Amino acid sequence: MTISATDLMLYAGALIILFLTPGPVWLALMARALSGGFAAAWPLALGVAIGDILWSLVAVLGISWILSVFDVFMAVLRWVACGVFIIMGLLLIRHAGQKISTDSRLTRPGLWAGFIAGIIAILGNPKAVLFYMGVLPGFFDLRGITWVDVAAIIGMSVVVPLVGNLILAACVGKIHGVITRPETLQRINILSGAALILVGVLIPLL
Repeated sequence: MTISATDLMLYAGALIILFLTPGPVWLALMARALSGGFAAAWPLALGVAIGDILWSLVAVLGISWILSVFDVFMAVLRWVACGVFIIMGLLLIRHAGQKISTDSRLTRPGLWAGFIAGIIAILGNPKAVLFYMGVLPGFFDLRGITWVDVAAIIGMSVVVPLVGNLILAACVGKIHGVITRPETLQRINILSGAALILVGVLIPLL
């Protein structure tokens, strides 16, 4: 494996922060869990995981080809990732009190509907698109990666959000009322924004 454990752990930390940022997937998971329990929510989490696989694979393979042609692009991507994280963090803090909007397609009953909703949620989520296509390449030197590296990146991209979503779905009955309160959402957004800015600052230093 050519990528370092430090880069992989920093990437995992970024994924955790991104997961902890409230969004439509949170509401969809909670709505499905409240209406049908864990059995209704896990298909959505699985659909999100499939979307994570697709986005991370497209990002890694697509950017790798570009880097094979334009070597200097690697340095540019690292600074782009740095800037994107800092901007995302600042915007999150600025709009910390904004309510989460949801998509009715994400809360339709049924296992298959839940699975499709998860794919829709991740493939149509601007935050996910921005992260995988604009930020992921900034964590790793993709010029000489192997299939083991690709598997490690994709595995991390899937496992971290999937575990988080499953835990959220399992605990939703207890924490739903707490995490949807405006003041709680505001605190979570501010902390997540600060953490995103910190990751953005750390990227060029590692």
